[in-house]
Amino acid sequence: MKMKNRFFRNIVLVIALVTLLTGCGKASEPDDYATNNGSKAASQEQNQKENEGIAKEKIKVGVLYITDPNEGSGYSYTHDLGIKGMQENLTLSDSQIVRKIVDDTDAKATRKAMEECIEEGCNVIFATSWGYMETTKEMAEEYPEVYFSHGTGYMSNGKNFNNYFGRIYQARYLSGIVAGLNTKTNKLGYVAAMDNTNSEVTGGIDAFAIGVASVNPDAKIYVKVTNSWYDPKKEESSARELLDMNCDVITQHCDTAYPQTLAQEYGVYGIGYNSDMSKETPDSCLCSVIWNWSAYYTSAVQSIIDGTWKGENYYGGMAEGLVQVTSLAEFCKEGTQEKYSEAAAKILSGECNVFDGKLETNTGEVIGEEGKTLDDATITGNLNWYYKNVVVVE
Repeated sequence: MKMKNRFFRNIVLVIALVTLLTGCGKASEPDDYATNNGSKAASQEQNQKENEGIAKEKIKVGVLYITDPNEGSGYSYTHDLGIKGMQENLTLSDSQIVRKIVDDTDAKATRKAMEECIEEGCNVIFATSWGYMETTKEMAEEYPEVYFSHGTGYMSNGKNFNNYFGRIYQARYLSGIVAGLNTKTNKLGYVAAMDNTNSEVTGGIDAFAIGVASVNPDAKIYVKVTNSWYDPKKEESSARELLDMNCDVITQHCDTAYPQTLAQEYGVYGIGYNSDMSKETPDSCLCSVIWNWSAYYTSAVQSIIDGTWKGENYYGGMAEGLVQVTSLAEFCKEGTQEKYSEAAAKILSGECNVFDGKLETNTGEVIGEEGKTLDDATITGNLNWYYKNVVVVE
């Protein structure tokens, strides 16, 4: 699709999001390109300048990806959509973007990639994966004139190194409602990159499970852990194992589209992650939980241009347009859209925060208190339990 056409589609996205925020009850229509004009930082006239900033023509952005974003529809692909969206929103040239593909478990290679970005003139570096965190921290201390921003994780220095992530659990919860209403076997499969020692993955599983339970208390979520952020063979074998267990809805927190393509192959439903996976699986994808990373990338780079960067961590959600659920498939069970829209409106109004009240774990413990909700720090760093309807497949 041509860039110009995508721009006008992105205007439609912003209008759709605003409409949902006003309580019409209909799902937004996210664009897979993931630009977000409505999330630009305020203009220079609107901002109190804190420093001189960097002239737009002198901005150069380095990005580290764990896989080639041109392959598949997964994690790196979605981040690159956000970078392209930021580039379009801020009218940066191709020469102002430097991309590096590097294994996030290799600290030496990560350092080398960042050093190469700096040598090529990058004054902003986005490190998109958890494993880059420690190296990003070290590099920020060594290069105080460069802005470092790390995706997922939790470290920052409040100066030239911050952390960005989002309330993906909001969209996960809504997708759980969709899954719970459309399963026939009451067995739902979940391919997970990490076990419950990782709060990012665990929070998504729990939110999905809470959503399922809200509409279908008889359903169980069967979780198969790959112990890798990106491992195509394990992701494929894990999805097959869950499907062979008679799971008839498959979702995921992993990078490839295997759980979705296999769901279609088996003739059951899937719920995609990262980007709109109905592209690959039009006959089985109920919906996809997606990231609109340009909502952050645009505002971050604009703040550096304006001189308003404060080094604060970023944690956005549905209200900011950072996390979304694609339009529900036409073949969803009757009444699914209504239940989804009702729940989405409650999240946007603040009536529902997903992790509300007393929550029972699958080991019988009780987390939380009546009338209260878990705070962001707990959700992002201390979720090491599974909700009561979750079963781990060894």
